[in-house]
Amino acid sequence: MRLFGSSGIRGVIGEGFTIELAESIGEAVGGMHGRIVLGRDTRTSGPMVSQALVCGAAAAGAEVHDAGMVSTPTLARAASKFGCGIMVTASHNPAQYNGVKLWNPDGSAFDTRQMEAVEERIDSPLPAKGWQDVGRSFAMEGAERDHIDAILDCVDPSEASVAVDCGCGATFRISPLTLRELGCSVLSLNAQPDGFFPARTPEPTEEALTDLRAAVLQRKADVGIAHDGDGDRMVAIDDRGRFVSGDRLIALFASAMNARGVVAPMDASMVLDDMVGRVERCKVGDVYVAEALKRTGLDFGGEPSGTYIFPKQTYCPDGVLAGAMLASMAAEQKLSERLDALPSFPSARGSRPFRAELRDDLLRRLEAEMSGLDCDRLLTLDGFRAEFPDGWLLVRLSGTEPKVRTTAEARDEGELRRLSAMVDEIVGRCLA
Repeated sequence: MRLFGSSGIRGVIGEGFTIELAESIGEAVGGMHGRIVLGRDTRTSGPMVSQALVCGAAAAGAEVHDAGMVSTPTLARAASKFGCGIMVTASHNPAQYNGVKLWNPDGSAFDTRQMEAVEERIDSPLPAKGWQDVGRSFAMEGAERDHIDAILDCVDPSEASVAVDCGCGATFRISPLTLRELGCSVLSLNAQPDGFFPARTPEPTEEALTDLRAAVLQRKADVGIAHDGDGDRMVAIDDRGRFVSGDRLIALFASAMNARGVVAPMDASMVLDDMVGRVERCKVGDVYVAEALKRTGLDFGGEPSGTYIFPKQTYCPDGVLAGAMLASMAAEQKLSERLDALPSFPSARGSRPFRAELRDDLLRRLEAEMSGLDCDRLLTLDGFRAEFPDGWLLVRLSGTEPKVRTTAEARDEGELRRLSAMVDEIVGRCLA
């Protein structure tokens, strides 16, 4: 597709993502769905993009209900009362980015067919409505309260001590409030909305969470929780101050739920294969996790980036729900003990930028390099995953920004060093 990546449409404001594009998206979606709910995260460009979307949707005759500044899972749940939802966000991307993600009434992101239909409408717009048929916009209240109540209905109360780092993003209010109403003792960090993200990057990487780690250790908290810019992601710090990757949280949730199997993308750890048994692999992106959950009927799915989908609740990845569930689990047993019971494999992740206009050429180079590897199996569902007797490596182009993402995992440090060196050499040659 020309506009959509693995997680909606995104770009740098004024360059890859313009006001004209936002208006065209609004007009395309408004022509397909008569009633729309709209939300945005804390980015400085959010109000501007939202207004452009409303203008486009109104030109197509649609009715837009603006939920204001909310998290993505809040907006996706609110879509159940409308034809669709539009979230203005660039999720974990840096502050200069923004974009949109589109949601169905069941909480799932627009699938491939729906995204293609939107692109077709953008490329071939219908005539605008006359003055008597233009759409209207309204303020919507209560979406956040509905989201909190839904979580409280499905998560056991918890008296855990929790430190939560909202990263100045859209969970600034809902995540601390949900945890407090669950019964937790809560310390909030970076819980002021600020689209410049002054405290840390919108992506909650291990390196970005030094303040959260210090807070957990100083307060002797049971768990530390961190969100990305729009709240669809959640990663954690355990009671010993250790960063908990999304891979291990997927395994932890699946084990606690006694899941029959999990859906996970190509970059997910082999700890899932050892712990869960049935792992349905899919392309990277929560839309593809949701598609596979619907197809297989499995009861849980997630991504190493920190997104988790509980389909009995919603098909939207819900970092607020995941954080509440983790707090509930931490009250029953030390999180460190639960994690130490899981198998552990050394891994390495990395990324390198490339010039966006060279994407097709880079993809051809990677295909030539990876197809020549002497490996047990090469999977090409999304990028190139080469599997070896004691580990695997993955090279793929990001669907949200011009970066080559790499992952390597092995059963021992020696094999990890070998695979990491191999993938670094491959990417280096392709970028040269």
